[in-house]
Amino acid sequence: MALKAKHRRLVMVLAGLALLGVAAAFVGSALRDNLVFFFTPSEALEKNIPPERRFRLGGLVEEGSLERKGASITFRITDSAKTLPVAYTGVLPDLFREGQGVVAEGRLKDGIFQAQTVLAKHDETYMPKEVAEGLKKAGHWKGGQE
Repeated sequence: MALKAKHRRLVMVLAGLALLGVAAAFVGSALRDNLVFFFTPSEALEKNIPPERRFRLGGLVEEGSLERKGASITFRITDSAKTLPVAYTGVLPDLFREGQGVVAEGRLKDGIFQAQTVLAKHDETYMPKEVAEGLKKAGHWKGGQE
């Protein structure tokens, strides 16, 4: 039995919607896999972040915490409430120094943040909003804003 024109159009529309739904699911899955969350040390320690999950950790490099052993570098990032140790292998940015803002991207494993990239900030003016708010709450904000 042949379908009427009206029914053929309905089947085509439903097939199109199904394909659109599948495409949206693929795009959503790809975005979720590439999404990187941002946390302060306090937030990172409060949440149960799985070791395979990449995220950005931001705050200030704790004074006196920087240690270099060849290309391996360790330091601590603080938001003044909590501190997380960071391990990094590579060359640090020119602006990196103790007491300055930093954002590191990597994974938290066994209580140590394993950074793949480190971005230094020369002042809090260019710091992510979440880190700046955390520093304001802790009374360590040095920026001229607000």
